[in-house]
Amino acid sequence: MELTSDSVDKRIQIFADKLRKLRNGKGISAREMSLALGQNVNYINLIENEKRKPSLDMFLYICEYLKVSPEYFFNDEKKKSSSYEQVLENLSENQKKQLANFILSLK
Repeated sequence: MELTSDSVDKRIQIFADKLRKLRNGKGISAREMSLALGQNVNYINLIENEKRKPSLDMFLYICEYLKVSPEYFFNDEKKKSSSYEQVLENLSENQKKQLANFILSLK
């Protein structure tokens, strides 16, 4: 695969979109996450708006904070997995509780 400015820009956009979707899905504000990572209050917003790129260290902290593997951000959109681990990974804590209650009600 040849890297071009366009393909890099597209990957940055995909990263920003996945970060926003995952963070929102977990019910975490951008401000809360920025501060938890020891950054200024606008840090995550700047990344999600593609105005800033995280360092490798910060990228790994972001993954740890959101409880996802770095691979999550690099999976090809065309190859979306339907594994239950990925589905559960993207649920908020409240959604996980609701799902657990539903499952328990089936017994």
